[in-house]
Amino acid sequence: MEKFWNERYTEEELAYGEEPNVFFAEELAKIKSPGKLLLPMEGQGRNAVYAAKLGWEVIAFDYAEEAKKSALKLAEKHGVKIDYQISTMEDFEAGEQVFDAVAMIYAHLPVEIRKESHQKLIQSLKPGGTFIIEGFEKKQLNYNSGGPKNEEMLYSIEMISDDFQFTEICSCEEKTIELKEGKYHSGIAAVIRFVGLK
Repeated sequence: MEKFWNERYTEEELAYGEEPNVFFAEELAKIKSPGKLLLPMEGQGRNAVYAAKLGWEVIAFDYAEEAKKSALKLAEKHGVKIDYQISTMEDFEAGEQVFDAVAMIYAHLPVEIRKESHQKLIQSLKPGGTFIIEGFEKKQLNYNSGGPKNEEMLYSIEMISDDFQFTEICSCEEKTIELKEGKYHSGIAAVIRFVGLK
């Protein structure tokens, strides 16, 4: 998979565009003052750069070297700095009560590490911190607008409710939307949108 992502991220056009994810931007705007933000599996940095422009201290990671190169180039273009690390989800040291917000935007994990990884990220949030997710729901297998073709890696409300039972769930809903995020996220999509407070 690392070869797959590195190849995708070497293409001239940013795989998922330069603009932030719409739901991420909307939810970030609801947090009154910027703090420290973690973006796991951040890809080419569109959300990291957007948050940094708003004054957030951004820590992002991905295991693809080409993702980091693209992200730092985008950050330079917009005149901001982000802390972008090369790491897998299993190896990333998130710490405890470090972040004011964590956002997983189309960050789909293998079933064998998903729940443990989600718990690690919850622990990294400060009390009162915000957890934001937008990802493909299981019905996404009916569409060709992006995402894993492995049903176990796709989200459901039941999965989210189980994995995040230690947070106050502000919203968790299935939606059918039209994605316009570069050439690899384009068209009608089935998604889960989740916001929780620790």
